[in-house]
Amino acid sequence: MMKNILVTGATRGIGKTIAESLDGNIFAVGRNIELLKNYKNYFVCDLSKKDEIEKLGEYIIKNKIDVLINNAGEYIYSLIDKINYEQLEHIIKVNLEAPLYLTSKAVPYMKEQKWGRIINIGSISGVMGEACASLYSASKSGLIGGTKALALELAEYGITVNTINPGWVDTDMGNNSANEGDWTKEEIIECIPQKRFVTPQEIADMVKYLISDSACGVTGQSINLCAGLSVGY
Repeated sequence: MMKNILVTGATRGIGKTIAESLDGNIFAVGRNIELLKNYKNYFVCDLSKKDEIEKLGEYIIKNKIDVLINNAGEYIYSLIDKINYEQLEHIIKVNLEAPLYLTSKAVPYMKEQKWGRIINIGSISGVMGEACASLYSASKSGLIGGTKALALELAEYGITVNTINPGWVDTDMGNNSANEGDWTKEEIIECIPQKRFVTPQEIADMVKYLISDSACGVTGQSINLCAGLSVGY
């Protein structure tokens, strides 16, 4: 039976690759309606806006989502004393509050059928920390903590919850982030043990595995897919 799979941030980068790689009924979520029209099922939503995310929650309930992939995220590179409250609020809403809220709407149906998959796309910055990206690191670290707690809460219902933590990824967001910092992309690659950025397809393949029945015993895990970056250099 085909699974109903919802992917946030599905119009570009990691989310687009995930949505295009999976077998199932794909429900794509994003802000750009023109790009979303490439999918049969889509929902336009700004995850930082309460009224829009509440409507998305209703959409999740209506469509009986089996697999929730919380991929959408935003990044700010800034010294801590240069940030403002609006930036803090925005990052926490999109990167942490939204995944937890959407999970709360997907879980009742998953409990009912005794099966479900929740996959959060975190970041290696939530594992290791990143100077001048404290808002991003804090939000992604919070997602890892939420993953562990939810995995315990939902284990008896056949629902698994995991986080994938990419390192530097070869996407527009990854390359733009590299250009915003004090180091060049070439200098960053020199600090990565495998001397490369991770590809979006590697992340999509990990998602595919976590959805599969072969991964039914994998839950509450924080999986670093980072070309060795988390090990050291």
